[in-house]
Amino acid sequence: MKNHSAINEFVLLGLSIDPNIQAVLFMLFLLIYLLTLMGNFLMLLMIRADFHLHKPMYFFLRQLSFLDLCHSSVTVPKMLENLLSESKTIFVESCLAQAFFVFTTGGTEACLLAVMAYDRYVAISSPLLYGQVMNSQLCVGLVWGSWGLAFVDALINILLAVDLDYCEDQTIPHFSCELSSLFPLSCSDTSTNFTLLLCSSFLHFFGTFFFIFFSYTCIVSTILSISSTSGRSKAFSTCSSHLTTVILFYGSGFLSYLLPASGSALEMIVSLQYSVITPMLNPLIYSLQNKEVKAAMGRVFRKYFHSLL
Repeated sequence: MKNHSAINEFVLLGLSIDPNIQAVLFMLFLLIYLLTLMGNFLMLLMIRADFHLHKPMYFFLRQLSFLDLCHSSVTVPKMLENLLSESKTIFVESCLAQAFFVFTTGGTEACLLAVMAYDRYVAISSPLLYGQVMNSQLCVGLVWGSWGLAFVDALINILLAVDLDYCEDQTIPHFSCELSSLFPLSCSDTSTNFTLLLCSSFLHFFGTFFFIFFSYTCIVSTILSISSTSGRSKAFSTCSSHLTTVILFYGSGFLSYLLPASGSALEMIVSLQYSVITPMLNPLIYSLQNKEVKAAMGRVFRKYFHSLL
């Protein structure tokens, strides 16, 4: 057995070492984070306030907005702090905690997007039975199931990572802590950790992706069987926002799994896409592409301005 001098903190190299570029990046990502908070909080309040949106589809959208708030808040505040700091350090325990919450929120969002795809399939294939099939009890159970599956999966991976000895290079070539970035820093055998992470990623990423793909195959088949052009257009419009979100989430996620944890510029861009940019875009996507959400926004704002007058 070798004696290793264990370390108690890592150094997050971040996006740039140039102070001038760091100042610009700080202002940019602070603006993006504030827009993310404002957009998702507005979506949460609007769905709660407008009874026209008290439907299963918008119940899941409300959960998605909450998830986006959580996911961005796990990584962005620390990234902003490091852009202004010279040390850019993070304690090992804090790094593991951040990796746990990134894993949990990311896994939950993958499951939730699959649940939303099933919701769209039921709404289009069985519109008369939609309210009975997607009842409140089932909706709440699907959301809790998504959180529970991701939580247990993340907990198992993190508990194994806690037992690793981190005694090599302290630098993480990234702006946040992710499990794949921690394994190269360990002098312990990480083969079990890597295998478990691979299985977990396959379950959450490819498992939910294939479920979504199958759901949309059934949706397309149902839409093509509709005789009227207006009916097909209306049915597809109810899926366009969700489909756009799926493409953004899984497109960047797929690239992140293909790219090695090397800290390259492309890897940074892909990570920023799914952890920073997508949570900001989701409220905009649903606001611009969904007629019911746009109508609800109009009603909420009119009610607010009338109350001021």
